[in-house]
Amino acid sequence: MENNHPIVEKIRSAYPQVAESIKVQRENRIWMKIDYADFRKFLEFAASDLKTGIFCMLTGLDDKENFSFIYHMADLNGIMLNIETSVPKTNASIATVTDMFPAAELQERELTDLLGVAIEGLPEGQRYPLPDNWPDGEYPLRKDWDESRLEKNPLKEKAEDCNV
Repeated sequence: MENNHPIVEKIRSAYPQVAESIKVQRENRIWMKIDYADFRKFLEFAASDLKTGIFCMLTGLDDKENFSFIYHMADLNGIMLNIETSVPKTNASIATVTDMFPAAELQERELTDLLGVAIEGLPEGQRYPLPDNWPDGEYPLRKDWDESRLEKNPLKEKAEDCNV
């Protein structure tokens, strides 16, 4: 599909360094990549100038060397802007976006629980989605995770601990 969508033109004008990464998958579905150093400023630009300020979802990916994050943003007309950024696994830390998008909180907690990514500035809270007794340092969505490191049934209570 042609990359001449009006939003694409605005992005190219303001952020020419990302022009090569922009793809229009189909009408109103735009994908792009941006360096993490420019991510926060771009997210603010997307919300204010592009009017794609509806936070829909956050996807975390283990790309072996890096962790990638896709922020799925929308506008009121059904345009979906998918903004991908990444950080090296050796520095698996990103800043929270909950100050801009409070709905991102649970999805940022998922990144911590499932991938082991530190979220700077995320308020204290319960872990999600893994249970409280899940072993520390075990991140089940990492490509190098091996379930054999877990006990056979880490969540199952011992019969003698139950008051029956």
